[in-house]
Amino acid sequence: MARLVLAGVAAVTLIGGGTGCAPADPPAGTPYVWELPEHLAPPWVPADNPMTVEKVELGRHLFYDPSLSVTGDVSCASCHLQSMAFSDGDATSVGADGERGVRSSMSLANVAYLPTLTWANPVLDTLEAQALVPLFLDVPLEMGAQYVIAERLVGFREDPTYASLFAEAFPAQDDPFTIANVAYALASFERTLISAGSPYDAYLAGDTDALDASATRGLAQFEALGCANCHAGPLQTASFRSEDHDDGAGRFENTGLYNLGDEGAYPLPNTGLYEFTHDPRDLGKHRVPSLRNIAETAPYMHDGSVPDLDAVLDHYAAGGRTIDAGANAGVGADNPNKSELVTGFELSATDRADLIAFLGSLTDPTFLTDPRFANPW
Repeated sequence: MARLVLAGVAAVTLIGGGTGCAPADPPAGTPYVWELPEHLAPPWVPADNPMTVEKVELGRHLFYDPSLSVTGDVSCASCHLQSMAFSDGDATSVGADGERGVRSSMSLANVAYLPTLTWANPVLDTLEAQALVPLFLDVPLEMGAQYVIAERLVGFREDPTYASLFAEAFPAQDDPFTIANVAYALASFERTLISAGSPYDAYLAGDTDALDASATRGLAQFEALGCANCHAGPLQTASFRSEDHDDGAGRFENTGLYNLGDEGAYPLPNTGLYEFTHDPRDLGKHRVPSLRNIAETAPYMHDGSVPDLDAVLDHYAAGGRTIDAGANAGVGADNPNKSELVTGFELSATDRADLIAFLGSLTDPTFLTDPRFANPW
C-alpha cells in the first residue's frame, strides 16, 4: 500500500507543488459566474487556477473522454455518473484492467467545498492534485493514463475539437497540451458540480412548505439524535471550505463498521487514516461524507458494504455494526477506536420513515439532469 500512500505526493509533484499546480499564467478567458443560493458562498478556488468558462468546458470534455485510459474505454464519468450524483452505484469501482478497486466511488456533488478529498487521504487537498490520482494510480489500477498520456497529448494537439478547447482555455500558452493543464481543466469542471436545488435548500432559503410533514419530523429527529454532530452546515458534512470560510483539515471518524479480532482492526487494505499516519488510534477512520443526494448514492460507507439507507440507520442505531461470522466477524460497537459520537439510539417505525424522508429531501433532481454537467460528446 506504500504506492497508494504516495499517490498524493506524486500527483502534487506532477503539477508543481504548492496548491498542486505550477505558477499560473496571468488570468485569461471568460470569468466563470457562480449561480448559488444566498445560504451558500462561492467555493474556495486556488489563486493559480482561476475559474474560466473555457477551462470548465475543456474539463467537461476531458471528464467524459475515455481516451485518457489505457484501454480507451474508461473515463472519469465511468465511476462518477451524473444520474447517481456522480457516484457509480457499485460497492467498489472497476478499473481499466477490469479489476475491482478497494473503495467506493464518492459522489462529486459539491466537491469544490471539501478541504480534503477521497476517503482517507489527508494529503490530497486540491482538486488539481486529486484529478491526477485516478489517471495515474496503478495500485490499484484505475485509468492507467501513465501508459498512454504522451500519445494522448499529441492526439489532443491534432484533434480539431481539442485544439480549439485547449487554445481557448489557455490562450497565453504557446503549447497548452500538458498534464498540468489537463488537471487544471478537470478541477475547474469538477468545481462547478454544485448541488443546491433540493427541497431542503428551498427550506433553508425560507420556504417552510418545501419539506413535507414527514421530512420536517425527520429533520427534527436528525438533530435530536446527534446526526448533525458530523453532518452539519449547508452541505451536511463535517468540514467545509468556501471563499470566506475554512474549517481546516478534513474530519475523519471511525463509526464502528468493523472490529476484527476485537482489536479495532479493519479489513485490509482499508485501514483508513492509519494508512497515512500509522497512529493506531486512526485505524478505521474515514472522511465524513456529505449527505447531499444521499438517497441516490447507495451502497454506502467507504467499502460499499452497507446496501441501503435502512441498513445505514441500523448501523448507527446499534452504535456500530455486528458481523457474526466470517473473516470480518466482530462487534463494531466495541471498536476501541470508534468515535464517541456513535452511541446508538432507538427508532420507532415512524421515526425511521421520517428520517429517510428527510434524507430524501436532500436530493437535488435538477443536478442529476443538468445539461451543464452532461456528456458533451
